[in-house]
This record gives sequence, C-alpha cells and structure tokens, in this order.
Amino acid sequence: MATAAQNVSALPSSLAWFGVFLKEELAPYPGRVALVARMVIAATLVMMIGMTFRIPYIFQGAIYALLISRESSRATLKSGLTILALTGVGAAYLLVSVSFVISQPPLHLLWVIVSSFLAFYAIGTLSNFGASSTLAIMISVGVPFWDRHVSAETNVEDTLWLCLASAIGIVVTIAVEIVFSRTKPGEDIVAGLAERLAAVEAMLLSYADDRTGTRAMEAKVTSLAVVGTSMLRRILQRSAYTPHYAEQMGAIIGLIGTLVDLAANLTLPALQFSEDDRKRIRDLADNVGRIRSDLLARRTPHLGEPAAVPRSPLHSTPFLSEMERTANFMNQILAGSPSFNLSALRFSIGDPPSTFFIRDAFTNVDHIKFAVKGCLTASLCYIIYSALDWPGISTAVTTCFLTALSTIGSSRQKQVLRVSGAVVGGFLLGMGSQIFILPYVDSIAGFTILFMLVTIFASWFMTSSPRLSYFGLQVALAFYLIHLHTFAIESSLSIARDRVVGILLGLVMMWLVFDRLWGVPALLQMRKVFTSALRLLAQFAREPLSRDVKVAIERSYSLREAINKSFDSVRASADAVVFEFGPSRKQDLALRSRLREWQPQLRALFLMRIALWKYRVQLPGFALPDPVSAALLQFDHQSAMTLEEMADCLEGKPSPQRRSLEDFFVELQEAVALCSSEKSARLLTPELQTFLGLSRNVESLTVSLSKEMSALPDS
Repeated sequence: MATAAQNVSALPSSLAWFGVFLKEELAPYPGRVALVARMVIAATLVMMIGMTFRIPYIFQGAIYALLISRESSRATLKSGLTILALTGVGAAYLLVSVSFVISQPPLHLLWVIVSSFLAFYAIGTLSNFGASSTLAIMISVGVPFWDRHVSAETNVEDTLWLCLASAIGIVVTIAVEIVFSRTKPGEDIVAGLAERLAAVEAMLLSYADDRTGTRAMEAKVTSLAVVGTSMLRRILQRSAYTPHYAEQMGAIIGLIGTLVDLAANLTLPALQFSEDDRKRIRDLADNVGRIRSDLLARRTPHLGEPAAVPRSPLHSTPFLSEMERTANFMNQILAGSPSFNLSALRFSIGDPPSTFFIRDAFTNVDHIKFAVKGCLTASLCYIIYSALDWPGISTAVTTCFLTALSTIGSSRQKQVLRVSGAVVGGFLLGMGSQIFILPYVDSIAGFTILFMLVTIFASWFMTSSPRLSYFGLQVALAFYLIHLHTFAIESSLSIARDRVVGILLGLVMMWLVFDRLWGVPALLQMRKVFTSALRLLAQFAREPLSRDVKVAIERSYSLREAINKSFDSVRASADAVVFEFGPSRKQDLALRSRLREWQPQLRALFLMRIALWKYRVQLPGFALPDPVSAALLQFDHQSAMTLEEMADCLEGKPSPQRRSLEDFFVELQEAVALCSSEKSARLLTPELQTFLGLSRNVESLTVSLSKEMSALPDS
C-alpha cells in the first residue's frame, strides 16, 4: 500500500487517480469470486423464497445474506444460533415495550429515542457482529410500524413477518455456508495469506534467477499491495476463533501485509541486483516459501537461524533488509526461534471465556458517545418524517443503522460512497429498472436474472477494501428496499421515490452528526489511535498490578481486547487517509506509511508481551527465581516508560532523558546468569534461557521502534 499511496499522490489529475483506484479495487483477488458467489446465491435464494411464499419485508433477509456472508464459514456456523436468538429478542422487545407506550404520544417519542440508543449501543458493544446487526436492524425496521394508523393486530402481524423474513435470510445463509465449507475445505484467512506469500516468493525467485516474465509477477504483487489485508482482518475480527489464535493471526496478517508492500517497492525499475543481492533474495524466497508451506499444513515451523544482516548497507536494495527482518518476525511469532517459543504462548490457564458483550462495554465512554450520536441521528430522522407526515421516507432510520454497521471510525470521505451508492442503487438501478425493464418482465425468472445481476454488481464492490466496500452495500440496500419491501414486483414510482428520499435523508443526518459535528481528519484519528495503542501496551507491560490472580487475568483480557481494537482502528483510518486531499497530502501519506510500517512490529511486540505477562504472574511453568523476577519488574517498568515516550513523541511532547532500556536488559541478563550458575537452580537453566531470549527480543524490538519514532520529523 505504500507504493500504491505514493503512486496515487504522484498522479497528475484526480480523474486519472480515480481510474487507477477503481481498476485496482475491482481487480480479482484470491477467493473473491467464491465469496461473491456465496453472497449472490444466498441473497437470490432468500428473494425467491420471499416471492414464492409471499413473505413481506424479505429485503431484511436479503440484506442479512450479504452482511453475514462476509464472515468466514466457521464464524457463520458458530454464530447462527446466536443470530437467530437475537432475532427473537428484537421482536419480543418491540412487542413488549410498545405495549406500555402505544397510547401515550410523549412516551411513544421517548420509546423511539431509547430504542435507538439501545440499538446503537448494541452495535458498539456486542461481541458478535451478526448479533449486533440483527438486533439493530430489527429495531430500526420495526419501530416505524407502530406509527401507522392501523390496528394493533396488523402491527403485531407485520412485526412477526419481519422476524420471519430475518430468520429466512439467516437460515439460508448458514445453509449456503455449510455447502461451501464441504466443497471447499480450509480457512479463508490462511488461503489469503498463502496466496500473498506465494506471490512474493515467485517474484523473489524470478529476481534471484534472473528469469523472464517478472513483469506479470510484479503486477500481481503490486495488485495485492493495493488490495491490502483489510478483508482478511475483517474476517478475523468477525470470526469465532480463540483469542490467542486471533491475536497471533492478526500479527501475521500485519507482517505479511508489510512484506507485500516492501516487495512492491522492489519492483521499482531503478533497482539493480548484484550477485550477493541475488543470493540474499534466494534465501529470503526460501524462507517465505517455508512459512507458506507451514501455514497451509497447519504445523509449527522449524526454521534455521535468522538471515544475517549484511556487513555493509546495500544501497541498491534498500527494502531487502526490511523484508528479511519482517520474515524473521514471522518466524518468531510462529515459533521458529527458541527465544520465542509458541508452546509458552499456548500454555495458559485458558483463553478468555466468550462473552456476550465486549469486556469494556460498560467502562469505555466511547461506546456511550457512539450510541448518543447514533441515537441523535435516528431520532432526527424520525422527528423529520413524522413532522412532515411522510411515512414513506421512514427508510431513513434503517439507513442510519446500516450505515453505522459499516462505518464505525471512518472519515467524512465515506459520505461520497454513501450518497453515490444510494443514487446508483436507488435512482439508476432501482427506479431505472422499474421504467425500462420490469414492464417487460412477467415472471419471477426474469426478475431473478435482474436481481442476480444487481447483486453481483453490489457484492463485487462490497468485497473491495473498506475504502470502497460501503458503496456496494448502499447499492444493494437501495435496490432491495425498493423491490423487496413486498412480495410483488414494485410498480409505483412514488413508493420508490419515497424510499430513496428516505435513504438520502438518513445519509445526510449521518453526515451532519458523525462527520460535521464530531468528525476529525482521518490522519489525526490514525495518529491518536496509534498513540492510544502505545499507551495501552505500556499499561499491559506493567501488569499485573493486583496480587489477586483472577483480577489480574480479567484485567489482562480487557487490555488485550482494547489493544486489538486499537490496531483494527488504525488500519481503518489508514484506508480513509488516502481519500483526504489538501496541501499537506504528501506529508500525511508519508506519516501514514510510517505508522503502517510500525503497526505489525507493534503487534509482534504485543504477542511477546503476552508471553512475558505469564512470567510476571508466575503461572505454573513460568515461575522465576526472586532475583530474576525483581529484575524483570524493573525491565518491564522501563519498557513501559519507553512505550510512553514513543507516544509522547508522536504527540509532539518532549521526553526526559532516562537510562536506556538496554541497561535494564543487561541487569536482567546478569540476574539470569547468576541464578543459572547456582547448583540449586541448574534445572531451571533451559527455561531461563528461553525467558532470556524472549526478553532480548522485547528489548531489541522496543529500542528499534523507539529510535525510528524519535527520528520522525515534526509534522
């Protein structure tokens, strides 16, 4: 992505940049066709069931088919029962709570506001993405039912129809995932990572052996660099994997993304490779190939010693050393080196138990702020269409919730995707098909063809990076709201007009509240979140602060979740920075590139810190002699202070001069040597050597990051 960003900033015109951007975003990548096929098949089956059995509001199920299909097969299967249960909970909430306010207009308005707040709060705090989206959409669609001047029985019946439509979408999507999981075994994440490693390996081997046809390999690596790893991160974030596996794979995804970016820089035509360069490139290619094979075989790698650093810098290959370093980090994380033994990471009293809410749901004020902003947005839409007595534009409320599901933490540039998606899906495809196509369609077969074509178009955009994916969701939402609101082909243009106007109203309110009132530039948000991750990691380095093991464990789980969430937010903000223009664009892209280079290293440091935490807590198998434990306490305290100094540096604050972290590591090393020399502690020597190697990696990586950040010029 660094190369892509540089190329983007160098283009002479915005139109040329946009053309290159679309070409790269819409290019096929491994697994994209299969993912789109799953989404289209699920949504089409839902539509056909709704039309055949005359089920109203089937658009709800079709939208679920697109949202849920973006998860991995394993995550979809495991979360299916939870999503179905939340569908019932949402319907029960509507039916029970409305009975207390249905005859009291002031209370009814308060009920709408409270319901909106609860729905947005659920989006931000429920640990299961499918569950949060289910509850939010059920409330957003069901609340406007009770403003209609119809009998209570009709409203109850429509609420139950809505629940059925949602259940159909969920069940069909799960069934499609089961079929695909049987015909295509394996994990989407591992397959995507292996494809990227294979592309890098092939390009490196072509350079090492001076083969022909390197241009095609370079183009593939460059394309993968532009696509990035956002889709893999999204799958991982919404998956049901254990926390340890998710943290490990999160670091591997970041490192492989960095490796692809560095490989893309090797494609620069000015680079010339000497014979020594080619040998190093061949060794690196072999290392990358072994990592790929071990990932596919699900086995722990047993690699040799890390590649030696060249005695003198090679100016002809400025990115080769960084690629070697990145590959060595992956080896360490995957237990390739005895100093970072994965068996130590795997040993624990257990992964954090799964929880319905994320661990900081009731302590982090950011969730309250997000819910308040979302509640304000939905309430304004409700008040506007009620005051205008225009119930046809009640789709504005649904739009607010669906927008929030996909744009938490995004920048104001996403509004372009929202509006353009609504125009394309609503006016061009939705109303355009009503005028020019549907009058000539007299069967469900003809409508199915139209529906599949639109869904393929929308799904292909949805499987792009977050910089473009919301456009596809908005296209599908606008089209489905027009044509799947009832079980018949919609022929009234006024109804289509009202729904599109409602969508636009919701988008305008989201822009006003989220982007204009509280919005900040994406780069500032990226820097802020990255700084927050550094400070959270500093807190984690000092853990445990409590002598109560249970309290210490729960505290560590909470910090780990917060750190992982910060990493995800940095990546999301990085995608939005590319869309921000202005006189400081060149400097902004440069800082963005540096932050993205540092994040995988910070993830690796985070995993090492998890292992050291077990020594601090003195878990069984991780007990240390008292002198070593005391030296580790001082080492970790200084490491935390170094991390805080990095955060101060990014914020432009001066840092006081302190003893270096290397001095504290020397003291730790001396304590280990002293204990290992005692006869009574000889049996501990191998374990202490493993501990010392892990501490050495922590010291080396922390010092390296500190030096790089201190050299960052003020911006």
